[in-house]
Formats: sequence, C-alpha cells, structure tokens
Amino acid sequence: MSTETVREREHTGMSMEMLGMYIFIASEFMLFVTLLVILFYLRSGHYETWPPPGQPRLPIGLTGVNTVVLLASGYTMMRAFRSIKRDARRELTRWLMITCLLGVSFLTVQGFEWIRLIGFGLRVNSSLYGAMFYLIIGLHAFHVLGTVLVLLYLWAQSTSGRYTAQRHSGIMLGYMFWLFVVLIWPVLYGLVYLV
Repeated sequence: MSTETVREREHTGMSMEMLGMYIFIASEFMLFVTLLVILFYLRSGHYETWPPPGQPRLPIGLTGVNTVVLLASGYTMMRAFRSIKRDARRELTRWLMITCLLGVSFLTVQGFEWIRLIGFGLRVNSSLYGAMFYLIIGLHAFHVLGTVLVLLYLWAQSTSGRYTAQRHSGIMLGYMFWLFVVLIWPVLYGLVYLV
C-alpha cells in the first residue's frame, strides 16, 4: 500500500477524538434514558397522582422561557463552529462568549427556580418526586456547568488565535457536546416538567 493511500484513509476516517466523543455522548444519553425509565417506573407504581399531594408543581412557564435561552445557545455555538471553519477567528471568539453567557443565564434562572422550589417544600428528601427531579435536572445542570467551563477555556484559547480553519478539533468537540447538552434538555423538560 502506498504512502498516499494511507494518508487518504487517514483523512477520510473518523479521528479518535471524534470517536471518543461519540462514545461519550452515547453513554451520557443512556444515563439520561435510564434515569427517565426509573422516573416513570416510580411514578407508575407509587403514586396515583403526580406530583404527589403536598408537593409543589414545577414552574412550566419560566422553565419554558429558559428552554428557549438554552436552544438559542445551541444556535450561537453552531455559529462559532461555522466561523472557525471559515477561519473567521474574531467571530469564533464572539460567538463562543455569547454561548457561554447564554449557558450561564440558563444556570442562573435554574438556580433561582431551585431556591423557590426548596422554599415551597420540594427537597431531595421530601419524596421520590423531589429526589428524581433533583437527580435528573441536577445532572443536566452539572453537564451545562461543566461544558460552559470547557467553552470558556476554548474561548480563552481562541482569543490567542490558537484555532484555525485547519486546526479546530477542540472547537468541534466542544460543539458536539454542547449540542448534546442543549438538545437533551427539551426532552427532559417535556418528560419531567410537562408529563
């Protein structure tokens, strides 16, 4: 096999970083699916009504608006990724920062929501309802926080011109995971808040 054939195969195949990210996203997806299955199993076997009597209802309207904020951050991250593919480095930096700000806004609203729910009596130890709510939604918030921190790192690196149209695997991986975090949220919102 010639050297040129080996190089062509390397360029057409999937990088190890992308393969690793796909595996990681698949495992995270399965984690959320498992938690949702547990939630619906508990709901069907322990309570006639959901939420159980004495537990507050979840704030559907505020969380719906917050969902739009998170979805907007998916759009801004897509713009960041497209910017670096065109070698528009200043645009990359701007869109990354906007994405981070939207992610922090989402977490801030969610934090205030949790403070209010705790004040109304919804705690981890108040019921299975409270435990499952904080487990599933808290796990997602942890993912958002972790990914925002990674995106801030990518933003800092982008300000020094580290990424180019040819070298941007960090941006690509950040984009892939941020889209997972953004797109799993409407599913969680629908199944935890609305159903």
